[in-house]
Amino acid sequence: MVAEAKALRRILEVTRKLAAPFDLDTMLNEVVDVSRNILDADRGTVFLYDEESDELVVRVATELGQIRIPADKGIVGESAQTRKLINVPDCYADPRFNRAIDKETGYRSRCMLTIPLLGFEDSLVGVLQILNKNGGTFDEQDEFIATALAAQAAVVLHRAKITEQIIESERLDREITVARDVQMGTLPKQMPTIDGYGFAGAFSPTDQTGGDLYDFVPIDEQRLFLLMGDATGHGIGPALSATQVRAMLRVALRLEASLDDAFIHINDQLCADLPDDRFVTGFFGLLDASEHTVRFHSGGQGPIMHYHAASGSYDWHPATTFPLGYMPQTDLAAPLEVELAPGDILGLISDGIYEYEDEQGMQFGHAGVARVIDNLPDGSAEQVVAEIMRSVREHGGSTPQADDITIVLARRSR
Repeated sequence: MVAEAKALRRILEVTRKLAAPFDLDTMLNEVVDVSRNILDADRGTVFLYDEESDELVVRVATELGQIRIPADKGIVGESAQTRKLINVPDCYADPRFNRAIDKETGYRSRCMLTIPLLGFEDSLVGVLQILNKNGGTFDEQDEFIATALAAQAAVVLHRAKITEQIIESERLDREITVARDVQMGTLPKQMPTIDGYGFAGAFSPTDQTGGDLYDFVPIDEQRLFLLMGDATGHGIGPALSATQVRAMLRVALRLEASLDDAFIHINDQLCADLPDDRFVTGFFGLLDASEHTVRFHSGGQGPIMHYHAASGSYDWHPATTFPLGYMPQTDLAAPLEVELAPGDILGLISDGIYEYEDEQGMQFGHAGVARVIDNLPDGSAEQVVAEIMRSVREHGGSTPQADDITIVLARRSR
């Protein structure tokens, strides 16, 4: 009892030490070092329980890297499942022992104590494993000490783990906020001014950030470059891809690249930069108000809507080539050209509008867009964009937005 009382005093001293505001990795190192010292052992490992993957994860271990194991496998898994201490006096005589790690590291495990780390309301925080007692095997007194130590360690590790999660969540929120501010900051602050034309744009991401983009880049008083695109996926990654496309386009135009050259070079650069499963659909168009024409390449972006005011009819142009970043361009076809008569509308509308579903799964579709324009035959570009956004929300009802939404309209007024 005297030895046990002495050990408990040491554990209480350790508890006061562990009460300091350490980060999780530092705390894990402290728990391992303390366990080895108190139990006079050679090596220690803490497995943290990952509830989401149902795995036990080693973040800190003596001479071991990070490893993951299923929470129901091996001696560690058995201790986690049963919530009981397991004392193995001879590792190589126990069929549950996995020799693979010893073989990989060259270490020889002789004996081990495996103790579950239980937090509030018997929740599993992890498992503590102590290897190779110096001068013998672990006895009942070691089991008593290890159980008391594990109880204290579980509490402080649980606290550190929760604190880390809160800090990580706050950090991620800050990063997302910055990414959103950057992305929103790249959108046009005001619509361009070209005599005889009106322009409007709208962007509504699914998440805090999105993969859609649009831009107006004036070339001179009569010419305007129109950009609209959609990077695969949602969130920060696609938002960065979208911002990259806009930045590269503006650099290309500043260097007086032609429509064809801008499309080819940006496509080829994205092929080099993006992962194989990522690409960007993109509309690159040049409006010439002196000729009332728009020449464009549409890489995977479609349909491109052309409303003919005189007849009330619509053209829905498909994509002219494959998406940007999909494969290098070796034989780009000539750009498609459309002529805008008085009242005509060129509409660059993302599939977030066309594919927006109502509560019965019916999509807004081409018909929904056409309905809005038919009801506003003399509406400005701003009025038409606002009404499309209102109508698609009304169409969706309680159905949440499933994809990023972007609309760019150019309307010839006379």
